[in-house]
Amino acid sequence: MINKTLYLFFGFFLVTLSFKAQYSLTVKLIGIENTNGQVEIALYNDEKLFPEVGKTLHMIRVKPEGKEVVYEFKNLKAGEYAIATFHDENDDKVCNTNLIGVPTEAFAFSKDFRPFLSAPDFEDCSFKLSQNMEITIEMVY
Repeated sequence: MINKTLYLFFGFFLVTLSFKAQYSLTVKLIGIENTNGQVEIALYNDEKLFPEVGKTLHMIRVKPEGKEVVYEFKNLKAGEYAIATFHDENDDKVCNTNLIGVPTEAFAFSKDFRPFLSAPDFEDCSFKLSQNMEITIEMVY
């Protein structure tokens, strides 16, 4: 009887340890100038992959219906995250750039970081998620 109880206790203890809190992150993009195309929101949690296209933790595309887009990422673990977003006005699924690589479509990063001549680092845009939260990011046209 003691062995059975002991196993149940340790089993419950291990399950409790493996349970991690889940949080939601609401991303509010403001300053959208038109309703053409889609807005792509990419969520990263790995500094080595930020902001590489296709290397996201989660990526969604939303049709803008006004000057704001709001999207909620659910079931996220506590940790460091960063957002990269762009307004794909021509809906070609690419953030178009000019000859020297400067975006010709609106873009933005979490913490409203504005890069100069290169893509930002994860540290520039990252924030800690340890509870349900909402962040607001202003698009750059």
